[in-house]
Amino acid sequence: MIEIVVVGAHMTGLPLNAELVAQGGTFLRAATTRPCYRLFALAGGPPRRPGLLRVAPDAGAAVAAEVWALPEDGFGRFVAGIPAPLCIGTLLLDDGTTPKGFLVEPEGLADALDITRHGGWRGFLAAAALPTPA
Repeated sequence: MIEIVVVGAHMTGLPLNAELVAQGGTFLRAATTRPCYRLFALAGGPPRRPGLLRVAPDAGAAVAAEVWALPEDGFGRFVAGIPAPLCIGTLLLDDGTTPKGFLVEPEGLADALDITRHGGWRGFLAAAALPTPA
């Protein structure tokens, strides 16, 4: 099994989670990145998708994530279907582990919204669902 970190639409209960499950994915644990990332809501969709970008430690924050495990063949099929500007790289988690996970290429940040202050994708979705004060 190969661990993979997800930070957005592939998380449990969200629109793309079925893609992980279809490839034999198993939820392992909730996690948090080290504080060296910025999280962005990417332009386009549906579904809405985030992009995680590694930055200098003093320019980032910790971001909520989930760690899943996929069998080797399922991991290969899953990764082959990831569209640009998303990609897979090595993530730094606060528990000291360094599994593979979703990142975004800097080019994909055109028209993206920095949502790091929400602490993660679920925090952003919850804030986006709140009514706007009149």
